[in-house]
Amino acid sequence: MTCIVITGANRGIGLEHARLWLETGAEVHAACRTPDRADALKALDPGDGQLTVHAYDAAAPEAGKALAAAVGKPVDVLLANAGVMGPRDGQSLGNTDPGAWVDTLKINALGPLLLAEAFADLLAASKAGKLVLQSSRMGSISDNTSGGYYIYRASKAALNATGRSLAIDLKPHGIAVAILHPGWVRTDMGGSNGLISARESAETEKALIEALTLENTGEFRHQSGEFLAW
Repeated sequence: MTCIVITGANRGIGLEHARLWLETGAEVHAACRTPDRADALKALDPGDGQLTVHAYDAAAPEAGKALAAAVGKPVDVLLANAGVMGPRDGQSLGNTDPGAWVDTLKINALGPLLLAEAFADLLAASKAGKLVLQSSRMGSISDNTSGGYYIYRASKAALNATGRSLAIDLKPHGIAVAILHPGWVRTDMGGSNGLISARESAETEKALIEALTLENTGEFRHQSGEFLAW
């Protein structure tokens, strides 16, 4: 049975990943900031021990270690999905919010790195561990033709750089890394005009996760499979 850990699993894409992996028989460790309010996530529980819900705050430096200790077994897939857009205001030129910049970088870039460090041994213990970073094409420097969104773009560019280094450093330990853009998804973050549903995004990402190996580790991909420029 595949053991997967998903952060940010209480809504949107993370919730659909939890649903999808449960449907395919995986053991799912679903993490979110406030489990007591994660009603939609807890409603997925088949009641047979297949789903465990954990507390996890991506902004807290020790959260990754605490989550790894709570899981306490070999992990086949670690999906670092928790993230934020940052302030809706304060991301245009001349309106930068320094505090929001730091907070967004802490959650979107530092959080996944600390999570990867905390789970490295558990991923290695699975013999074919996979680390999946939920990024965005808005972190692509080459693809930026519209400007703006300084805080969010910078946080995802930092995550992409982190992912590439992790792919290099974790490869000798048998751990493959994927850096994914989930598409423009109809979620609270993506808005109602998104091109695909959270379920569609999770399904296509799952296919990429299943195809992830040490031969294609460190690639930056759209959920459609398209290679994205750095």
